[in-house]
Amino acid sequence: MTMYATVDSPLGELLLVGEEVAGPAGTSAGIALVSLSLPGQKGAAVVQDGWVHEPAAFDGIATQLREYFEGRRTRFDLLYADGRGTDFQRRVWAALDGVPYGETVSYGQIAERVGSSGAGVRAVGTAIGRNPLLVVRPCHRVIGADGALRGYAGGLERKEQLLGLEGALAAG
Repeated sequence: MTMYATVDSPLGELLLVGEEVAGPAGTSAGIALVSLSLPGQKGAAVVQDGWVHEPAAFDGIATQLREYFEGRRTRFDLLYADGRGTDFQRRVWAALDGVPYGETVSYGQIAERVGSSGAGVRAVGTAIGRNPLLVVRPCHRVIGADGALRGYAGGLERKEQLLGLEGALAAG
């Protein structure tokens, strides 16, 4: 079953989409996050017929997001839905998960980490642009080799806001 909720944030109202995960003997083990979208985001999830509005299912995720935006959380402890994206996209997204809070890396550095340097930088950028879990999977921490903020599905202003929150922007 696909569930969704909205959560207020400094970036605007976030849309959370998740799927119930089965636990032992048919019990529920919780919810796996499928998507976290920002308002006006390129490629944002859209609530579909049959999805169930279930805010309580997302209480733990909402708490972690609130703590992050308050500067009290530097890592998320969430269950992500399996099987999303291509093998290449999942490798890129795993590399994003390894970028520490308050730090930035270049697209080229991510390409090197996934064994796709050189011409593969463009493919890495495309995979990063298809990240369905904005904020919690930190694609906002990837910047141009020259230090410039480049591409963010939620908009460059929000990318700058997130990096500022994390103290990752170079003093200009």
